[in-house]
Amino acid sequence: MCGIYCYIGKKKALPILISGLSTLEYRGYDSAGIAYVTDKINIAKEKGKLKNLENLLDKETDTYMGIGHTRWATHGEPNSINAHPHKQGKITIVHNGIIENYNKLKEELNDYKLKSETDTEVLCCLIDKLYNKHNDIIKALLELKDKVKGSYALGVIVDDDLNNIYTIRKNSPLILATSDIGNFIASDIPAILEYTNKYILLDNDEIAKLNKDTITIYDKNGVIIDKNINTFDGSYESSCKNGYEHFMLKEIYEQPEVIKNTINSLDLSTLPDLSKYNKIHIVGCGSAYHAGLVGKYFIEKYNNIEVNVEIASEYRYKKCFYDKNTLVIFISQ
Repeated sequence: MCGIYCYIGKKKALPILISGLSTLEYRGYDSAGIAYVTDKINIAKEKGKLKNLENLLDKETDTYMGIGHTRWATHGEPNSINAHPHKQGKITIVHNGIIENYNKLKEELNDYKLKSETDTEVLCCLIDKLYNKHNDIIKALLELKDKVKGSYALGVIVDDDLNNIYTIRKNSPLILATSDIGNFIASDIPAILEYTNKYILLDNDEIAKLNKDTITIYDKNGVIIDKNINTFDGSYESSCKNGYEHFMLKEIYEQPEVIKNTINSLDLSTLPDLSKYNKIHIVGCGSAYHAGLVGKYFIEKYNNIEVNVEIASEYRYKKCFYDKNTLVIFISQ
C-alpha cells in the first residue's frame, strides 16, 4: 500500500514530511519521495528505505510546503524513476491507488513524453492537460473524476499556485488534518498524531484546497461545503515503532494485549446472528485475508456454515453465486 503525507504551514516542511512518512512505513513500501516548494518545485526520490531519501535532503531548507509518498510498486519496477512524486507540465502529484484505464489514457496523451512506467505519471499528464484547458485546478479535478477508472488519493501542487496543496480521492483512504502549525493530508490518522488529533474525513469525489491557514472542501459538483472536524482519542505513541525494528514485529508482540482488549470490549448481545446464512464469503488482502482465515476456522467449527476466504484484489473478477442466505464480510486494516 502506498502512503501519502502532505504538509503546508508555518514550520519547516522537510522534518515534518519525513516524520509523517515514517509513521506510514507499516503500510510497506519500496521507494519514497518528496516534492517541496522554495522559489520553485524541488523533487527528491530514492529507491529503498526512507533513510535513503532522508540522506538526500537538507532538513533546514526554508520550505513550508510539500507532498510526500512511500510507494509499493504496481506499475513498473521499484526504482527512483518510478517513485513518486511525478511532474508533468505545471502539475506535480503523489498518488495512492491504481488507474485501471491508464493505457487508454496514455494513447490519448501521446503529446506528453513519459519518463516512468507508472500509471501515476499518466494521471499527472491528464491533470496537466485538463488544467491547461480550464486554467483552474478545481475544474480540472472535477473533470478528472469523469475520465479516470480506478482508485486514487492525490496530493497535487500547481506551478502557478505555490501557496496551496490540492487533493481529491476515490476509493483510496485519505484524511485531512488541521493544527496550530498548519494543515495536513495523510493516508491514515496515525501519521498526523505527532502534531494534531483533529481530522476531517474526505468522501469519494470530494476535493480539498489547503493553505497554511485554511482548508476549503468542494463537493463533486464543485460547491464549497462544510465538513465535521473529528477528534481522535488515541495516542501518538501507539502509532510509533516504540523501539521495535519494524512495525510487523511490534504488531506481533502487541497481539496478546490487542486480543485481550478486543474481547473485553465485545458486547455479545450486539453480535450478528449467523444461523440464517448457509454460505459466507470473507474478503480481504494481506493480514486482513489471514484474519479471515482465522474467522473461517471458528465460524465453520461453531456455526457449521461453509466459509470461503477470498483475496480482495481478485474477488471483483470472480463469478460469485449469491442468494438471500449468503453473507459477504469485507475486512480492511
